[in-house]
Amino acid sequence: MTLLSTGLIIAGAYADKVRKTLFAQLRDQMKRGEVTAQEIARAAAELNRVLYHIIVEKLKSDKGDVVRARVEYEIEDGKISWKYDTLQLEVFKRIPDDTVIGIVKETVAGIEKLLERAIAYSVEKVVTTALGDHAYRVKINDKVVGALMVTTINDEFAIVRGAVLEPTPVIIEKGKIPLEGKALDEAVSSNIADLVRTGRNVESSEAEKAVKDIEAVIESELKKAPTAIEEESGGEA
Repeated sequence: MTLLSTGLIIAGAYADKVRKTLFAQLRDQMKRGEVTAQEIARAAAELNRVLYHIIVEKLKSDKGDVVRARVEYEIEDGKISWKYDTLQLEVFKRIPDDTVIGIVKETVAGIEKLLERAIAYSVEKVVTTALGDHAYRVKINDKVVGALMVTTINDEFAIVRGAVLEPTPVIIEKGKIPLEGKALDEAVSSNIADLVRTGRNVESSEAEKAVKDIEAVIESELKKAPTAIEEESGGEA
């Protein structure tokens, strides 16, 4: 059994710390072929989802709050298993310890249902580019947590690329979704959870860059919009 500890770290950075610490702890096992990089990334993403549920969704912590998470894990047949009954979390915020302990216990008791439950992402189309691509923002509740660029192919399927930042940073690289007669917004909305689940787990900086690149395109296209409207109306006010 091995202990993973994030140490004291701001809440907005725990996801990267979990990933980096797990890779560092398992460097030798990875070299010996006992565990793959893909499995380490998967396990880090799983733990980050659990921590996100507790820290952000339940405790409503801000990114500047300080947290420390500790949990044991083991490797068997190349698979990393978290021992969630050992999970300990400290949150340095004006939250009573009893409240934190109670929420941790509640989450651990329902860990299987939590991990099976699809994250409640929603998507919002922002603009269609001059090239015909469709830009979307991804939200959890009302908070923007990602961005997508979607290209339709012969009205049969769509190619999706982009990134989400929460609950764990993920890059979506050329995800393919069927349209099957659905409106594009409906197709993207109904497939976003699967696109994130099968995406590539990365560090926050990589996902943030992907989101910023799409946001730059959105901003550029929105600036063009008034000009396009004027051209369509013949320049009339």
